[in-house]
Amino acid sequence: MSLSVLAAAALAAHFVSPLVKIRPGEPPPPPRAGKVSLARNECEGLQVYLQREGREAEVRLQVPPLEPEGRLKADALPIAPYQVQWIPVKTPSNAQGRPGLWPDPLLPLERTATLNATKQTPAVAYLEICAPEQQPPGRYASTLTIGTGEARRTLRLEVTVEPFTLPATSSLPNTFGISRYSIAQGHGIDPESELAHTLLAEYVRELLRHRVSAHGMGMTPPVVRFEKGAPRIDFSAWDREVDPFLSGKALDSGARFTTLQLIDDLKLDERQRSLYLSAVREHVKSKGFEGEVFFYAKDEPRPEDHPLVRAQSRAVRGAKGVRLLLTSPFDPRIDATADILAPPLNCFFPRKGPDTCPQVVPAEKARERLAGRAKLFWYQSCLVHGCNGGPIDDPKVERAYSGWASYMLDHPATSNRAMGPLAFLTGVDGELYFNTVAAYGGDPWKDTFAFGGNGDGTFFYPGTPARLGSGRHAPIGSLRLKHVRDGLEDYEYLRLLTKRGKGGLARRLVKQLTPNGYTINPDPKEWERIREAMARGLRGP
Repeated sequence: MSLSVLAAAALAAHFVSPLVKIRPGEPPPPPRAGKVSLARNECEGLQVYLQREGREAEVRLQVPPLEPEGRLKADALPIAPYQVQWIPVKTPSNAQGRPGLWPDPLLPLERTATLNATKQTPAVAYLEICAPEQQPPGRYASTLTIGTGEARRTLRLEVTVEPFTLPATSSLPNTFGISRYSIAQGHGIDPESELAHTLLAEYVRELLRHRVSAHGMGMTPPVVRFEKGAPRIDFSAWDREVDPFLSGKALDSGARFTTLQLIDDLKLDERQRSLYLSAVREHVKSKGFEGEVFFYAKDEPRPEDHPLVRAQSRAVRGAKGVRLLLTSPFDPRIDATADILAPPLNCFFPRKGPDTCPQVVPAEKARERLAGRAKLFWYQSCLVHGCNGGPIDDPKVERAYSGWASYMLDHPATSNRAMGPLAFLTGVDGELYFNTVAAYGGDPWKDTFAFGGNGDGTFFYPGTPARLGSGRHAPIGSLRLKHVRDGLEDYEYLRLLTKRGKGGLARRLVKQLTPNGYTINPDPKEWERIREAMARGLRGP
């Protein structure tokens, strides 16, 4: 055998489904064909697995753009490469997880990059392709080069841009929390600095790129004073923070927030609060914003908090066009206070075994119970995966907390992606998630464990100059954020099928992936097969 053949044999390189979580020390994942399809206004990902035998570890990866077949090179599609990083898990989220290293952070790479790949610790690259709305449909191809000299390998990537287009703004309203103060803490900077304000905008743009709207942000309401009982409001600082996300100026796609949280001055009395919120809502309306405008009531209120929630509800309902959002299991004592009621996911799906929610009410029954008074959101909380961390001794209780759609780092990628399809199946009106930078109080690169789960409340990692090897700070996204986006894109496919008179097909397909909230199809091949069936349905008449 020649030296060149030996060198090539020492380098393993193949494509892997984005729905496979690759962990060091495990057998190589099964190869996947290097073929991807995506709609316009959609992003899709594919992983490249690299493993090298012997002492030498460095592997060079070259990722040229996708060239169109039979068209001008001006139509070429760029590929954004990232290197998958691993996060240590000490205590599993529940019996579905395991200790050890789990993939999540995505470090941006240059199109020609050198990675370290050994037999014990392979390298994994995540390739992201995004087709803008103006992208000509058709076939595109690129040849990736891996290694140099005698160990050089190539992988051909073929991409089809479909003839249909997804809306730039999510059709499913959602709101995920983020905080400038947590971002500043994670990056080790002054929260009042210009850099902190700039970083917040970068983080929120990154959420919006993934079809996610944000709440919290700077946590600073517009400044108000009252003159002769009327509010006089200075919107200048608030507009600088939120206006790009309401007007569609934040991204080239024109994507906008689907929701907007209004934060008020705690010193206001009930009447002043109503007048203030009404005035802010009118200001937002004048900008052409058509999404949900809400006031976030006391989070997960206990019985002793009910009087506060009722007072908040009165003030909000005294305003025009503002909804009170309440995160609570179904509770007849306070359900009527909500204009947007958001119980945890597990409160919607009856299941044999111990109860994990005080009242379980399927979505269709919940709508009857609310009698049209409120919209119905849902949210992920530790009530879904268990709040204590690690497997529970009682197998019946452990089973009750297992299998759910989940955003936990040590749960399957298919579970991370499932919320969008489930939203279509149940018909809920939207989704809330409490935070995306919760672990920034510590070091998320070392530990993301919180509220009994790994990654609970954290979808980002602080990209500091030391971490990035550059002179700037930047948000580092995650595989799980990509899965959330992909699930929201699944929702768009299913919604488009329904609008084209193929609602029966859409429901049959989604039930093969997520028949209910605790039964998520774990097979990446099945998700990709159903995804192709959805695309095929949209290509046809």
